[in-house]
Amino acid sequence: MKSLFIIDDNMANKISYYHLACFCIALPFDFFYSQLVLISFALHTLIHLKQSRFRLFADKNTLIPITIFLLGLLTIFYSSDKTEGLNIAGRQSAIFIIPVLLALNPLDLSTYKLPLLKIFALTCTAVILYLYADAVHTLVYFHLPLSTLFTTAFINHNFSLPVAMHATYLSMYAAFALLTFLYVIIKESSRNEKIFFSFCSCLLFSGIVQLTSRAVFGGMLLIIPVGVSFFLLNGKKRIVFLSISGVIAVTSFFIITKIDAFKTRYVSELKNDLTQTAINNEILEPRVARWQLAFDLVKKSPVIGYGAGSEKELLKQKYFDNKLYISYLEEFNEHSQYLSFLLRAGVIGLCLYLFVLYYGFSVAVKNKDFLFFSFMALIATVSVSENILDLNKGIFFYSFFFSFFLTGNQPQIFYRGNQATF
Repeated sequence: MKSLFIIDDNMANKISYYHLACFCIALPFDFFYSQLVLISFALHTLIHLKQSRFRLFADKNTLIPITIFLLGLLTIFYSSDKTEGLNIAGRQSAIFIIPVLLALNPLDLSTYKLPLLKIFALTCTAVILYLYADAVHTLVYFHLPLSTLFTTAFINHNFSLPVAMHATYLSMYAAFALLTFLYVIIKESSRNEKIFFSFCSCLLFSGIVQLTSRAVFGGMLLIIPVGVSFFLLNGKKRIVFLSISGVIAVTSFFIITKIDAFKTRYVSELKNDLTQTAINNEILEPRVARWQLAFDLVKKSPVIGYGAGSEKELLKQKYFDNKLYISYLEEFNEHSQYLSFLLRAGVIGLCLYLFVLYYGFSVAVKNKDFLFFSFMALIATVSVSENILDLNKGIFFYSFFFSFFLTGNQPQIFYRGNQATF
C-alpha cells in the first residue's frame, strides 16, 4: 500500500500524481471537493506546461471525448431555452477541461494508471464500509433487528443517503472498483493482497446489491464473464472462472428472490417499470411511458433535435398533456442518455455518442485493456436508464476515466528531470 502514495519521479510529476490521487479519493463525496482538486490540478498543469505538449491537444484521443460537449454547445444556438442550455454546458464543461488537462500534463499515466485505480477502489470500499457502519449504528440506536437492514428503509437511495450520493452513481463507482480489484487479484497481487482485495470485493459486491441499481447489477453480470474470459484468462482457468461466476450469479439471484425488499426492487419494479402497470407512486408513471413520450417528440425533429436545454419544458408539457403529473411536478428527465442525445441533437447527436462509445471499446479491445473495457461497458449500460452526463457525478466519472484510459494508452512526451522522452 505504501507504493500507492510514494512514487519515484520528479517533483512536478509527484504533485500531479497526488492531485489525481486526491481527485480519485474525492469522487464519491461532495462535488465541491472534486471541483477544488480539479482547479488546483489545472493551475499546476499550466505552471509546468511545456510547448511540446500542445501536439497532444490535437490528438484524436484528446478530441474524441470532447466532441459531445462541442456538439452540445452548437445545439444551444437553436434551443428554445438558451439559459438552461448554458447551465447544462456549464455542468458538462469538465468533459472539455479534463481531457485537455490530462493531455497537457506530463505525468506518465500508463505508469501510474493501476496505483490511481487502486486508490479509487479503496476509497469506494471505505465508503461502502462506512454506509454499512452507519446503517448498523442506526439499527442499534433504535433497537431494531438486524434483518431490518434488508428492508426498503436501508436499500437504494436510503442506503447512500449518508454520503448524499445518487444510488446508481455510487453503485457504478463501486462496480468499477470491484472490477479493478478483480483485475488486480488475477494479474498483479501477492497472496496477502489477494486475500485483502478479495475481502474488499465481497464488501463492494454486497454494497452493489444493497444499492439495488438494476442497470449496474445487470451490467456487471455481463462484464465479468465476458470481460474476464476475453481479456484475462484462457483455457481451464477460463472454464473454472465461468463456472464459479455462474454459481455466484445463481446464488445471488436466489438470495434476492428470497428477500422481499430486494425481490420488489430487482424483479417486480423492473417488470412494472417497463410496462404500463401501476402499483405505487414510483412506478405509477413507469419509465417506459416517459420514454414513449420522448420518442413522440423525437419524431417531430429527428435530425437535429431541439437543442440543449429545450427538452425540460418540452417533456413537462408532454407529461402534463398525458396526465403524468408526478413526472411533471418532479420535472423528471428522459432517464436515458441515448434518448437525451436524440432530443437535444437528434440522430446526429445519438450517432456521435455511439461513435464515441465505439471508439472507446475499440481502443480497449485493441489494447486488451480489461479495465478500460469494463469502464466503457458500465457507461454504455447505465446510459440506457440514466442521463449520466447531466449530473456532476456522472460527468466527472465519464470525463476523467475515459480520458484517463485513452491518454494512458497513447505514446506521449514525458519529462523526467530536464530530458524529454517519447
